[in-house]
Amino acid sequence: MNRVALGALRLYLVVGGLDEPRLLHLVREALRGGITCLQLREKSISTRAFVARARLLRDVLHGHRVPLIINDRLDVALASAADGVHLGQDDLGVDVVRRYMPRAIVGLSVGSLPELDAGVAQDVDYLSPSPLFATRSKPDAGHPLGLEGLRAMRARCSSPLVAIGGIDRGNAGSVFAAGADGIAVVSAIAGAADPAAASAELAAVARSARAGRPT
Repeated sequence: MNRVALGALRLYLVVGGLDEPRLLHLVREALRGGITCLQLREKSISTRAFVARARLLRDVLHGHRVPLIINDRLDVALASAADGVHLGQDDLGVDVVRRYMPRAIVGLSVGSLPELDAGVAQDVDYLSPSPLFATRSKPDAGHPLGLEGLRAMRARCSSPLVAIGGIDRGNAGSVFAAGADGIAVVSAIAGAADPAAASAELAAVARSARAGRPT
């Protein structure tokens, strides 16, 4: 049973590593541009600070009906009343997250067909082919899957796929055409001079892809 509509996965922004004023500015601008989901990923701050930021973003997102997903950290998701958790292959098991957050949105990164097959068998709401293209925003990312890898995953399953890694305005359309239900981006919005405009451009690509896809 999916706990999130496909529309909420169309334009998924991953943020982190910023001070609070810049984080809030970025998120508010991205919301103006049309993001549909937000993931908070923090690797170098304390748990207390992580929870505080998550609560702050939860309040900002609430009026926009945009879900807040926490990367890796079940404890932070619980403490901040976030909408879900995104897991990597080396993180807590999906079954553990479901034990404590049965109604949460749970996503899982997959970097190969065997990982995809294992993910499909679990109680997740979306799978995230990663990395799709080469990316500098996640130095430990594996070998890029490319569009052919994404097509192979799409042919293998009907689960929602949210691709991430090196996606920008120039290639987003081809990512949707290859079978993605949504795109997750970092620098395409966070690194833009005008995050609202960058988000709006990507949202337009997502809307166009959705309109052109058979129902």
